[in-house]
Amino acid sequence: MKDDNTKAAGFSHEKIETNNFLMIILILLVIAVGGLVEIVPLFFQKSTTMPLEGVKPYGALQLAGRDIYLREGCYNCHSQMIRPFRAETLRYGHYSVAGEFVYDHPFQWGSKRTGPDLQRVGGKYTDEWHRIHLNNPRDVVPESNMPAYTWLEKTPVDPADSAPRMTALRRVGVPYTDAEIAEAAAVVKGKTEMDALVAYLQVMGKALK
Repeated sequence: MKDDNTKAAGFSHEKIETNNFLMIILILLVIAVGGLVEIVPLFFQKSTTMPLEGVKPYGALQLAGRDIYLREGCYNCHSQMIRPFRAETLRYGHYSVAGEFVYDHPFQWGSKRTGPDLQRVGGKYTDEWHRIHLNNPRDVVPESNMPAYTWLEKTPVDPADSAPRMTALRRVGVPYTDAEIAEAAAVVKGKTEMDALVAYLQVMGKALK
């Protein structure tokens, strides 16, 4: 009986190893189960689903600035994730936590750093500093290789885009009120894309000190 069981087990093992299609299916199954075991519990943990104290949904102007940040590809050079290592926290501040990004769709975590991490940049510099930096980065950071974004100062924000953006985000859980959505166009009217981007940068990571 023992020899039969050994043979049966050996046959099954050999069958898996010699059948490429079966091996691929089993590997994918194992990865899928392992991924679900790791990921699904996170959807039920308060630390990953509840906003950190002080974290609020972006205002209409800040939201427009975030869209410009994404459009211009700022995330290609700047991450918004401070890792929990001494070298990181000494330079950038408290490490990033999930509760800071509950209202970000999508969040901007990543490891790419051609330029410094921006997660704690909010309030670190004045609005004027950011304007100079965006118009000509070398005026404030001589060694910078960042391109200038001069057109932002001349390009107005389209007020008609604000309410639809906020409505869409409300559908995925961002708690915008009807009043906030209704007044969104008025908030951004007359503002430039530079104003919007600076407004977004100035609230980045301020909730956690």
